[in-house]
Amino acid sequence: MKTFTIRQVRPDEAGVVLDFIKKLAVYEKCADDVVADEATIYNSLFVERSAEVVFGEEDGVVVGFALFFHNFSTFVGRKGMYLEDLFVLPEKRGLGYGKALLKYVANLAVARNCGRMEWICLDWNESALSVYRSIGAKPLSDWTVQRMDESALRQFTR
Repeated sequence: MKTFTIRQVRPDEAGVVLDFIKKLAVYEKCADDVVADEATIYNSLFVERSAEVVFGEEDGVVVGFALFFHNFSTFVGRKGMYLEDLFVLPEKRGLGYGKALLKYVANLAVARNCGRMEWICLDWNESALSVYRSIGAKPLSDWTVQRMDESALRQFTR
């Protein structure tokens, strides 16, 4: 019987976090978009503390991760939890590990008095969307994600 556990990432594992980010990027068909390096990940997680990561382990081997941080809702009037990344190795999917990672982060959100938890999912990722519908998540059809990359930010602020 395999044992699945979830734990906070340690400072010496920034490289493992980056490896999982790259695996996620390959899965999402945007591997060339990853510009982060191990030092950036380390600084963001353990110096600035701008995000948190948990690993999902099967018998002590990392098989998935979730990266999340707090945002704020003016409508709710308090912080929320934003799930930036959730990824389980393809060969470990279907075992409930992704849902367990989601529940872990959701429990943190409840414990921290968050008003809601949000994330984005690619519209072609039917297996993930199915899981999200099964846990009560609802798509926001009236909202469209807007993004300015670093280049656009710099040009706009000139």
